Amino acid sequence: MSCFQKLVLRLLLMACVLGMGVQVDAQEPPPAAGTPATAAPASPLPPSPMIGGGDKFPPMPGGAFYRGNRNSLSPQMSPVAGGYISLWKFAPVLLLFAAWIHYGNWVAEDAASLKVRPVLWNGVQLGAGVGAMFLALTVPSFAGSFIGSLLAWGGPLAIYIKERNDRVPDSGKVMTPAHLKKWGVRQLARIGVHLGTGRAVDSVVGPPIIFIGKTRTGAKDEKASRAVETSKGYMAARELVYDAILRRATDIHIEPNEDETSVRIRIDGVMYPTEPFDRPIGDAITNIFKVLSAMDITERRRPQDGSFGALCEKREIDFRLASQGTRHGEKLSIRILDQSNSVSTLEGLGMRKQLEEKIKLIIDQPHGMFLSCGPTGAGKSTTLYAFLSYIDRYENNIITVEDPIEYKMEGVTQIEINQKSGQSFGQSLKSILRQDPDVVMIGEIRDEETAKIACQAAATGHMVFSTVHANDSVSALFRILDLGVEPFMLGGSLSAVLAQRLARRLCPHCREAYHPNPEFLKKAGLSAEKVKEFYRPPTNPEESCTHCGGLGYRGRVGVFELLNINERMRDMIRDKAAMSAIKAEARKDGMLYMKEEGLRLVVRGVTSVDELLRVVK
Repeated sequence: MSCFQKLVLRLLLMACVLGMGVQVDAQEPPPAAGTPATAAPASPLPPSPMIGGGDKFPPMPGGAFYRGNRNSLSPQMSPVAGGYISLWKFAPVLLLFAAWIHYGNWVAEDAASLKVRPVLWNGVQLGAGVGAMFLALTVPSFAGSFIGSLLAWGGPLAIYIKERNDRVPDSGKVMTPAHLKKWGVRQLARIGVHLGTGRAVDSVVGPPIIFIGKTRTGAKDEKASRAVETSKGYMAARELVYDAILRRATDIHIEPNEDETSVRIRIDGVMYPTEPFDRPIGDAITNIFKVLSAMDITERRRPQDGSFGALCEKREIDFRLASQGTRHGEKLSIRILDQSNSVSTLEGLGMRKQLEEKIKLIIDQPHGMFLSCGPTGAGKSTTLYAFLSYIDRYENNIITVEDPIEYKMEGVTQIEINQKSGQSFGQSLKSILRQDPDVVMIGEIRDEETAKIACQAAATGHMVFSTVHANDSVSALFRILDLGVEPFMLGGSLSAVLAQRLARRLCPHCREAYHPNPEFLKKAGLSAEKVKEFYRPPTNPEESCTHCGGLGYRGRVGVFELLNINERMRDMIRDKAAMSAIKAEARKDGMLYMKEEGLRLVVRGVTSVDELLRVVK
C-alpha cells in the first residue's frame, strides 16, 4: 500500500470516528392502540408545519415528526421510507472518490519513478481530492457540486500529466489518443474481445516492440518470429529489450546464477544491474533470443553468435548476440545497434574546432591511410562512420568491408564478411580494389594480409580508413609493424592516427559547480586565476533532474589524440626510430595527449575530473 493510500485511509478513519460521535434524535414510536395518550409538555416554539397538515405539507401518519428529504414519488411517506440523500446522485460522488484514490496512488508511484517532483504532486493530489469531496458534499446544486469537484480534482491531475508527458518518449505518454486506443483494446482483450489477431493485438497489449527473427545469412525469418510468440517468457523478453532501449543502453548481459538469472545493462559505457528473473524465466528468455537469432538452443556449452531485429516506435533496431557456457549455465550478451543513437556527423563527435579542421584536411586528401585506435568500446567504428558521412557519397565510390555491418549508410556499398565460409578481410579487399573505389573502409586490421593490402591500397591512390587495437596513437604505428608490414610501406602510406576514448557527458541540468584543488591545477598546468570552478555529478542523486535518470551523466563525448604524420616522421618510421623519438617529434608538431584534450573538456564543464581519470590512464 502506498503512502497516499495510507494517508487517505487515515482521513476516512478520522471521519468515521467523528461521525460516530454525532447523536441523532431518536423518534418516539406512535402509541399503541388502547393506550392513553400522554399530554405533551408545553413548548414555547410554534408547532411544526409538517404536523398540522395543509396544502403544502400534508400530515404524516400518526402525527410523528419526520426528519429527512421527501420522496417525490410518494408525498405521504412513512418515516421508514425516507432518507437524507438521493442514491442515484450520490453514486457519481462515490465514483469520483474511487477515481481520486486510484489516480492519486498512480501519481504517487509515477512521480517517484520518473522523479517529477513527487513531494509536490503528492501534496497537490491530496489537497485537490479533499477540496473536491468538500465541494461535492456542501454545494446545494448537484450539477454545480459535481462539476466543481471534478474540475478541482481533475485540473491538477491534467497539469501533472502534461508535465510528465513532456519528459518521456511518445511511447510512454498517457491520456493521448494512441494511449487510450491501446487501453481500450487491452481491456477488451481481457474479456475475450480481440480487435484483430497476431502481432497487432500483441503489440498493443505489451510493450510497443515486435521481434524480427533472422537466419544465419541475415535474412528475415518470419517462421522464427511466430514460433516465439507463444513461448514462455515472451512478454518478459519484450519488456527487457524495450526497457533497455528507453534507457539508451548499448548492451544487455543475461547472466545465470545458481538460483536466479541476473541482468545488467551498459549505459554510456558503465554497467548497471536491473531486476533479475527467476531461473526458469531467465532460461526461457535466453531460448527466445537464440531462436530469433537462428542459434542452436540445444547447445549450451560452445560459444555461438547470431543476430535478430526489432521494430520499435516506427524504426528498426538490430541486435547482435554472443553466447558462452559458464559454470551455472549459458551467458548471453546482446549488443543493441540503434541507428537513431549513432553519431551521424563529424561535428557530433565533440572535438574542439582546431582538431576538427585538421581532421577535415586529412580526410580531403586524395589518398592515404587514416587509422583510428583504442580499446574495445572506444567508439572507433562510430568515428569512421562520421568520416564517411563527411565525404560526398555521390561523387565518390565508397566501399566498406565490415564484420558485421553495424550501421546502414545510404549511397555506400557495404560488404559483410563471413569468416565461417572462408571470407576474410584480406580476400574481400583484393576483390573490391577491382571495383574502382575512391574510399575504402576496413572494419579492423587484424592480420598481416589485411595490413599489407590496406597499405598498398593507400599507396596506389585510394583513401583508406580502418581501426586497430592500440592504447595510443604512437603505439598504433608499432602495432602495424608487428603485424609484418615493412617500415617503408607504412611510412609511405600512413597519413594520420587518431587515438580515442569515450567519456561520459555531465548532465547540464543537474551538474554541480565546485572550486578545484589548487594543487591539482598546478600539476595539470592550469592557472588558478583563469579556472574558477569545475563541475561534477550531483552529490545527492535523489534530487537530480529526470533528464539523466539520477545518474549525473547523459551521453558520451570523445577524448582524442591526433598524430599527424609529417615528412620528418615518415623518415623516422622508415629508419625504425624509437617510440620516444617519434613522440618528441609529434609534440613539436603540436600534438596534444589525450589527458590534455580531456582537461579542455573538464574546464568547459563537459565532463568531470573523475570521469576523465577513469577512461584515460
